[in-house]
Amino acid sequence: MGLKVRAFLIKWSQTSLVLRIFIGLVLGTILGLTVPHWTAIGILGIVFVSALKAIAPILVAVLVAASIAKAGGGLGPRFRTVILEYLFSTFLAALCAVAGSFLFPVKLQLSGAFEQFAPSALVDIFSNLLTNMVTNPMVSLTQANYIGILFWAILLGVALKLTASQQTIDMVHDFSMVITQTVKWVIQFAPFGILGLVFTSISESGLEVFVTYGHLVLLLVGCMITSTLVFNPLISFLMLRRNPYPLLFTCLKESGLQAFFTRSSAANIPINMNLCKKLGLNEEFYSVSIPLGATINMNGAAITITVMTLAVAHTVGVEVSFLSALFLVLIATLAACGASGVAGGSLLLVPMACSFFNIGNDIAMQAVAVGFIIGVVQDSVETALNSSGDVFFTATAEYYDRRKKD
Repeated sequence: MGLKVRAFLIKWSQTSLVLRIFIGLVLGTILGLTVPHWTAIGILGIVFVSALKAIAPILVAVLVAASIAKAGGGLGPRFRTVILEYLFSTFLAALCAVAGSFLFPVKLQLSGAFEQFAPSALVDIFSNLLTNMVTNPMVSLTQANYIGILFWAILLGVALKLTASQQTIDMVHDFSMVITQTVKWVIQFAPFGILGLVFTSISESGLEVFVTYGHLVLLLVGCMITSTLVFNPLISFLMLRRNPYPLLFTCLKESGLQAFFTRSSAANIPINMNLCKKLGLNEEFYSVSIPLGATINMNGAAITITVMTLAVAHTVGVEVSFLSALFLVLIATLAACGASGVAGGSLLLVPMACSFFNIGNDIAMQAVAVGFIIGVVQDSVETALNSSGDVFFTATAEYYDRRKKD
């Protein structure tokens, strides 16, 4: 029996991870529909996402510090390129959301009041970003504050590069390899985690969520798919002058699929780094650009903020001019960069955007409540777009740099 189990485990580990995830997805759906009362199955999803969230901050801190310490020259242009890609694609995503909202306007059923803390002005977003940046590094690690983690890891990496001996730098690099191997072991449990996550979503919400707020879901998902399949590849094509879709579909399959179920850009950082390694990208580059992307590459968040804000505006009868819509695009782009990398992180920025149309917090928070209801779809697609885009634009930036040098 022991030999059979061992043979099965070897065969299982050699099977494509994507295929194993698909098997977990199918089993989770079947179990969620047939035995929704077996709630213990959902623990698999909780454990998997918790493990990723636990190891991701340590991975980012160590890899960023080690990469900067060992980095040679020539990476500066790549970082400038990828940051511009992140920001420009987020801007285009918000613009797409405005166009979609005007072509297919949505009105919500708003009643009652929902009180919850949310940023009330754009200045609060910048204030939070600066405060998070200089948070105690140990607190940043324990609370998964990636702005703080990046800030302190970059400083530590620069200090190591300028003052540490080569032996110390090599030791830090070796420790980063240990953390990376640990992450690989965690990722092997992804099929079981996906099974648990799908089971929980199906058993709790069923398929009703697709019907109750179908128009809003279709508008959000339609804008996100358009951004992913049209605007992102267009940016890549203009830079590389070659077909971007093979790279895009690889990112969607190996990054977006898992991000769809974990619903956390932060939890998907280890998976994205593993994909970058498979694509043969420079570790010194992607170990910084991937966690940076999880912080500022928020196409899906910009779409969510824009669509939900305009839906509220249409509902309460606010006239949205061209200039105010363009201003909303800028607001959504900047605000999305401050969105939390956890499930539902973009929704709490909707009241802030609504405030620029003089829409009260009590009304705006009702839209946030609606967002959480459809979050099983909206947030999943949003995270898949955001996270797969991190790898897609990281690869594009590196290939663009190589193309210029050839």
